[in-house]
Amino acid sequence: MFLIDTSAWIDFFRQRPTRPAAWLEQILDRDYPFGITGVIYQEILQGADSEASYRRLEAYLGSQVFYHPRDPVASHAAAAGIYFRCRRAGVTIRSTIDCLIAQVAVEHDLMIVHNDRDFELLAGVVPEVRLYAGGLSAPPPDAVHEPEGRYE
Repeated sequence: MFLIDTSAWIDFFRQRPTRPAAWLEQILDRDYPFGITGVIYQEILQGADSEASYRRLEAYLGSQVFYHPRDPVASHAAAAGIYFRCRRAGVTIRSTIDCLIAQVAVEHDLMIVHNDRDFELLAGVVPEVRLYAGGLSAPPPDAVHEPEGRYE
């Protein structure tokens, strides 16, 4: 099961030729189960470039599986613990939201599909955080998936 981070969605919607965008396309094409979190949903909507794009993104992403923190207090404390562990290891995480996304992924046993340096740094300190590193066969180079909305 996959948790698709904002960074992978942005690459996908902007049709950037990145591995995370290709992985997301494969996940969608093969109907592999995936989901997002509320903050991922919020981050993507905040970047919509028009009212029409906003509505398309809201409808499409709003219909996906959402993963939430298991506990409204303990999950946030555990996310803060991830940040603390990283800081104690000399690793600076730029976004505390990434710590919460990572904690939700841990709680739901999800692999994170991302294009964000913070997750690589996190996983180096917190082994419970699982990052997707490929393994699906690569799509043909001319395969293009038309996204439901634009993010610019």
